Amino acid sequence: MPDMPSADLSALIGLLDLVGIAVFALTGALLAAKLRQTFVTMAFFALVTGVGGGSVRDLLIGAPVFWVRDPWVAPACLGVALMAWFTPRQWWDKPVLEWADAAGLGAYAVLGTAKALAFGVAPVPAVLMGVITGCVGGIIRDVLAGRPSILMRPELYVTAAALSSVICAGGAALGLANGVVWPVAALAGFALRGAAIWWRLGLPVYQAER
Repeated sequence: MPDMPSADLSALIGLLDLVGIAVFALTGALLAAKLRQTFVTMAFFALVTGVGGGSVRDLLIGAPVFWVRDPWVAPACLGVALMAWFTPRQWWDKPVLEWADAAGLGAYAVLGTAKALAFGVAPVPAVLMGVITGCVGGIIRDVLAGRPSILMRPELYVTAAALSSVICAGGAALGLANGVVWPVAALAGFALRGAAIWWRLGLPVYQAER
């Protein structure tokens, strides 16, 4: 199957990037709102959550940190914080926050994996870069908020990011069209995370006594 033209690929990458950034920024802003913080705190939470995972990924793969060179990322995060500030918090209750985060998780995991592969990273480390891209922003958000990180809870979260990343890397290894693989990978991660939210699915925890 022929791959997408480079212009289409760039457009798809940009779309996934903006979706991931905006959604994660929103979750950060909404958490600050839930904690009844100031707008400055809300804007900081939005920025750190939106760019945290991608920043760590770029530093690890030796790429320029994406949002420092992109004039639209920081304003987008601040715009999301502004939107959250002027809207009633009941519009953004827990289900909305969780589902928005699930959508960003799948999109950002795919973006992180694809970018790592484009920089010549081997498939397995590229998958890990996708997981980092999808999860680290939320981890930073939770630590700043003083609540248990998603890593400390058994619910399916990192696993959903890993699923998106594996499908993305696997499709690349098989030579499949990115325009097909990337949306499928993002939707797969979203679906798994959504199932975990809906049915409260989680991984088994370690049992010290057997």
